[in-house]
Amino acid sequence: MFAFGKKGDEDSRSGAVATADAATLVPSQDSSATLNRSIAAVAEAIHNQVLTRIDPVVAVQLTRNDLTSRVHGLVAEIAMEQRVPLNQQEQQALAVEVVDDMVGLGPLEPLLRDNSVSDILVNGPSMIYVERHGKLELTQLCFRNDAHVLHVAQRIASLIGRRVDGSSPMLDARLADGSRVNVVIAPLSLKGACVSIRKFSRSVVEFSSFPKLGTVSPELRRALEIAARCRLNILISGGTGSGKTTLLNALSSMIDRSERIITIEDAAELQLQQPHVIQLETRPPNIEGQGQITQRELVRNSLRMRPDRIIVGEVRGPEAFDMMQAMNTGHNGSMSTIHANSARDAMARIENMILMANLSLPIRAIRGQIVSAIDLVVHIERMRDGVRRVTEVAQIAGLEEEVILLGSLFTYRYLGENPDGTLNGVFEATPSQPRFLRRLEYYGLASAFVEALNHKIRPVDVIP
Repeated sequence: MFAFGKKGDEDSRSGAVATADAATLVPSQDSSATLNRSIAAVAEAIHNQVLTRIDPVVAVQLTRNDLTSRVHGLVAEIAMEQRVPLNQQEQQALAVEVVDDMVGLGPLEPLLRDNSVSDILVNGPSMIYVERHGKLELTQLCFRNDAHVLHVAQRIASLIGRRVDGSSPMLDARLADGSRVNVVIAPLSLKGACVSIRKFSRSVVEFSSFPKLGTVSPELRRALEIAARCRLNILISGGTGSGKTTLLNALSSMIDRSERIITIEDAAELQLQQPHVIQLETRPPNIEGQGQITQRELVRNSLRMRPDRIIVGEVRGPEAFDMMQAMNTGHNGSMSTIHANSARDAMARIENMILMANLSLPIRAIRGQIVSAIDLVVHIERMRDGVRRVTEVAQIAGLEEEVILLGSLFTYRYLGENPDGTLNGVFEATPSQPRFLRRLEYYGLASAFVEALNHKIRPVDVIP
């Protein structure tokens, strides 16, 4: 498998050792603490020599563990030849780096394996940020140069049969583990290739744990559980990274296991636990610009598949009209998410999306569709302490002249800041009679919902 270079390569290797630049070393997260700076340049040279001695045809046929084991042996051999004082731990770390470069995403691999990381943001070769527990932090990792970042981006594109280059400088993709990837390269990006990865979480957060996380209060959790069980049409709004999909996943656990559910997403992220789930995913155009399947086409097609509920991962365009039509034609209990700054803003965005469908409908008719389709708007935010909180739950109360009326059911009220930097606040309920009370009565849960709305905040409810 591993072929040694010829005599001429020996001279080039010794020259590489003498001229290797320490700044070009790309340590993995584990190796950065173990590789000594004084031997970093030599380690980089060994890294390059290993790559020249490996037969890629044979390497791709090995498992990752077998490849790492073979590369480790080769690293030890070269280190001995060059009389480089690398200990066993350093040799193993260097072997992992080489394998990450060969079959993975280079320095991003340890971040993909780190369960505490939710987002990976590459701003050029020397700046890699991650999000942990709702807050961004700069890592010590880096790529060798712009070409190294571009190589990783092109590897991602090739895995899904697409390309990213000067003629196609943007890419939306999904990794094998379900993580979403966005790539922007020069000339659009002035910092070189930029890669944004939203990691796919394999664990589903139980809705019962949301009060402990500070996302909702026990009463608000109970109200949302009832709303999902009683087949209310729910729209979840919020900004990027606010937790919309996580909340949608948690609410979907309230759906009865006997129902047929169809999910529609750009990149499959929902993890419904029911047995009768059909997952549909959009398809981008191929290299020739042909073969695209949009969310709107999937929503239309799903109506012919006898769904009990339709869940759209995120409405962002003309499919909003078809979603409203589905909610208005007997598919109660449907759910979706939308990017918006508030519940009121979500209504305006839905309206604009319907207008994108090139329909010559009057504004009043569009707003009438929205009012009759949506029951609840749940707005969630990632607040400055990194905690995702539901800040507003509003019902669609009706249409007065041409204005959509929203009735607040729950709101989050900020009280102050705790010594540890977390925010202190309460979830206040607004006693009222919901427009969908008859639906709740049909399922026998009206009194429980009204009880949650009538809950009085006590001092013990305020977490210090």
